[in-house]
Amino acid sequence: MNIIAIIPARMGSSRYPGKPLALIHNVPMVGHVAFRTAMSKTLSATYVATCDAIIENYCRDAGLKCVMTGDHHVRCSTRTAEALLKIEAETGRKADIVVMVQGDEPMVTPDMIDAAVAPMLKEPAINVVNLMAEMDTLEEFEDPNEVKVVVDRHNNALYFSREPIPSRKKGSDKVPMRKQVCVIPFRRDYLLRFNEMEESPLEIYESVDMMRILEYGDKVRMVPTDGRTWSVDTPEDLARVTRLMEGDALMREYGK
Repeated sequence: MNIIAIIPARMGSSRYPGKPLALIHNVPMVGHVAFRTAMSKTLSATYVATCDAIIENYCRDAGLKCVMTGDHHVRCSTRTAEALLKIEAETGRKADIVVMVQGDEPMVTPDMIDAAVAPMLKEPAINVVNLMAEMDTLEEFEDPNEVKVVVDRHNNALYFSREPIPSRKKGSDKVPMRKQVCVIPFRRDYLLRFNEMEESPLEIYESVDMMRILEYGDKVRMVPTDGRTWSVDTPEDLARVTRLMEGDALMREYGK
């Protein structure tokens, strides 16, 4: 199968402008994501998708594949889809699965990519997968920058929210605290279909695009990961990730 990863990245983030090139141990954040993603043996190729020449220039100098897209995209999925079609036109080869990896996940590992894709290789009916990780602290559980998820007995998503779900109001301190990790494989045709769906009300209220899939009656398969990651939404997150990546084994392979 032709399985490619696309990392959408732009300098104009509303919450943290310029973060793709924010340095973590002297490597821009988007570089960490791309180098680490490309280590997955499941993938045929890894690309950064951006509308910013400064990111394209960095990728070229660092030996990373990059696709320029329009600057009109609001959703990562539409930027990813535009990049996908350009890649297919350039290579003459149609993709089977597209792994969308958010450019603010610098602690991603190749094992996480492999784990996210694995269910799709076994079950043709699965169209989209998300990783999910356990949260260790109430601070993280209550952080609106972290997208929480609850699942059914088959690990299909029931609901995503930036609020702490499930509720602890009844006094329980043992509710499952799980967060979305933005490693999201789509079957190629489903990604294109997803972008043709109208935005849904709950997607807008929660600011979580996976809610669109649930509101249309489709499923999102959630895959647990033991990988300890922290996405970067603020300068404080950047400082935390920089500390957590001290001595990182994967970083030694590219951060020279």
